[in-house]
Amino acid sequence: MPHNNEDIIAIERIKQKDKKALQLLYDKYAPALYGVILRMCGNKEMAEDLLQETFVKIWQKIEAYDPNKGKFYTWAYRIAKNLTLNTIRKKEILIQNEDLSVYREKENAEPQLDVAALNGAVGKLEPHHQEAISLVYFKGYTHREANEQMGVPLGTFKSYVRQALQLLRESYDKEFILIGILINLF
Repeated sequence: MPHNNEDIIAIERIKQKDKKALQLLYDKYAPALYGVILRMCGNKEMAEDLLQETFVKIWQKIEAYDPNKGKFYTWAYRIAKNLTLNTIRKKEILIQNEDLSVYREKENAEPQLDVAALNGAVGKLEPHHQEAISLVYFKGYTHREANEQMGVPLGTFKSYVRQALQLLRESYDKEFILIGILINLF
């Protein structure tokens, strides 16, 4: 598995507690990781905090990274994803129930999107489309994890997601920006 030599050198320097090396990896990977975190939590301030926490964890756990098991970005992505999911669950920012109702904390008085309209549009989808959207966008599953959860082939699962997003786009015109963001994730 090919690795970026600059990353390997920076990782070795981080193991020696070189903060400048961490800054190099931050500069390189922070934008991509921030995008992942922001899509998951939907809150810029929280995403910035979680990005910071992600790099603190990278700093603390750099010894656990094994370049023979995968690329640095993949390892960092998993840290960011798990940290974000755990934070969302712990703070109950996003609670997903059987009918796909989405609730926000009371202290977050300014909603990021028209949740009622989104729930209405999602609620009109076929059950398999609802489940596919729920697993990927509300619960943070990867496509591979979600297709296994649903017990369907990966290609079929991706078709469910694509079809659901198309249906949402058609029925949810006033929030087309949100749907565009979801489609870009696919």
